[in-house]
Amino acid sequence: MSEIIASYLIHDPKGNFDQKAEGIALGLTVGSWTNLPLLEQQQLQKHKGRVVSVTPLEDCERVNGYLGEAVKQAIIKIAYPVANFSTDVPAILVTVFGKLSLDGKVKLLDLDFPSELLAAFPGPRFGIEGIRKMLNVHDRPLVMSIFKGVIGRDMTYLTTQLLEQALGGVDIVKDDEILFDNELTPFEQRITKGKRVLDEVYKETGHRTLYAVNLTGRTFDLREKARKAAKLGANALLFNVFAYGLDVLQALREDDEINIPIMAHPAVSGAVTPSEFYGFANSLLLGKLLRLVGADFSLFPSPYGSVALSLEDTAGIAYELTRPVQTFKQAFPVPSAGIHPGMVPQLVSDFGIDSIINAGGGVHGHPDGAVGGGKAFRAAVDAVINRQTLEEAAENSEALKKALNLWGTVEVKA
Repeated sequence: MSEIIASYLIHDPKGNFDQKAEGIALGLTVGSWTNLPLLEQQQLQKHKGRVVSVTPLEDCERVNGYLGEAVKQAIIKIAYPVANFSTDVPAILVTVFGKLSLDGKVKLLDLDFPSELLAAFPGPRFGIEGIRKMLNVHDRPLVMSIFKGVIGRDMTYLTTQLLEQALGGVDIVKDDEILFDNELTPFEQRITKGKRVLDEVYKETGHRTLYAVNLTGRTFDLREKARKAAKLGANALLFNVFAYGLDVLQALREDDEINIPIMAHPAVSGAVTPSEFYGFANSLLLGKLLRLVGADFSLFPSPYGSVALSLEDTAGIAYELTRPVQTFKQAFPVPSAGIHPGMVPQLVSDFGIDSIINAGGGVHGHPDGAVGGGKAFRAAVDAVINRQTLEEAAENSEALKKALNLWGTVEVKA
């Protein structure tokens, strides 16, 4: 019998985890068992959840102090028959975590999918290999930047920023996630005028830059809007997936008329991931599930900024985006926030070359503007790939030298 296995972290003062596990297995499937007549048990056997394991954890003084009471901890694994739900993410999440998410201190850590269920999902259309092919960049991390201060500005302002970032050698530029369709920078003009700018840079320099335009609007309008974007020549979409839903991203991915990469932004995910006692594990939500439904890139807070995830969390996200899973393509990890050129060696150490270095202020805050900021990042990346120190590379890069003077360097920690 095919099953999906859910892993939960449970905190409970009484610590009756075996009883709790059996209650979850039955409560989220057939409801009750021992009081059913034998015939009904036989009929419902294929729908009954089962306890896979109950693993008690050591008591933690930090957790007890935080909660103000002594609690026991355990990791519980429950298997749910695939026969119980349709093969879509909403049905799966309601099955394994619907009402359970309301039942005390329970966190969903992971979902282990059987092969036949995985086959129902598309995975990334392009993934790491496809994005690299589009850019003709195969042996280094990509450099990405964002627009700064474009709310309330016109198309001239936006295209000037785009031009400067592309001339600096940035590989990908994305809209701000809070830039919605508006009179000053309409969605379609961002695509057509942005494409014109980037085509000119390519003709002049031979450097290709992708521009991820923010796909927004009413949910049932998104498919046609994304199709229009593709027809107009957009080469990537930014999507606030957790405002709209994972299933909406999957629908966009599966539409062959939307044949462009999709970049998933983590906005709103912080409502359900930060607590160690409730919600979803970051590696599941921002890693495994995003890749499953078709994101080519997943943005997430870096371990270095003011809004940061732990290195353990970010490593878990990157692992789920890139580890071998059947025929699914790998998705790009994009650690974001708090990043400047002096951090590039640490980023490569933590995330490898199959990652994207994403910066906002680290590009635009350069003394020579976005052009200098882009060049500084590219010089820092080249230094790491060539096994130079940043200081050595700065001797031949004025842009990098100015960046290091402004932000300094970060000592690489293993």
